[in-house]
Amino acid sequence: MADAQGNVRDGDDILYILAKAYQRTNRLVGKVVGTVMTNKGLEVALSQLNIGLTRTQVGDRYILDHLVAQDWTLGGEPSGHIICRDSTTTGDGIIAALQVLAEMQTTESKLADLIDYPKYPQQIVNVPIGTSAAKTVMEDLAVQAVITEAEHQLADQGRVLLRPSGTEPLIRVMVEGTDQQQVQHWVHAIAKQVQNSI
Repeated sequence: MADAQGNVRDGDDILYILAKAYQRTNRLVGKVVGTVMTNKGLEVALSQLNIGLTRTQVGDRYILDHLVAQDWTLGGEPSGHIICRDSTTTGDGIIAALQVLAEMQTTESKLADLIDYPKYPQQIVNVPIGTSAAKTVMEDLAVQAVITEAEHQLADQGRVLLRPSGTEPLIRVMVEGTDQQQVQHWVHAIAKQVQNSI
């Protein structure tokens, strides 16, 4: 969705709005389900509301599988695939949009006013690679060493994710943390090592 200033609000923002609305109206069952790409800022914000977040691998089918297995109500991806299981059986953009609009009307708020949590700076670098080499590169000792160093520096204020794309011949390097410069440094350092190891 886009707010009144034209800023694009992603699936994490929509999940935040809906999780708060579901909690207030006693519709939230269990935890919110996100993916490994879900911003840590959302996780922190939900925990402050006593709402848990669990992560699955990327893909709304994995989110749906987890929601069904646990009989929970709400999940989604940063890309915008939102699943409201109390209203539908799969991701549905119209249903999710209507849920957000209903919350805007109920609270008499603008979209931007409902998104009052700080996101962690997050950066992704895509490294082209042959699909057959992805596992070898991800297990490379030099790659693992730079990831370990990054995780040590970020401590509990950030995280590193290295994963092969499910749709393209790429390895996606994602780094997230509270310091934008630190995030940029480590995402490029890890991507460079991945490239060197190919």
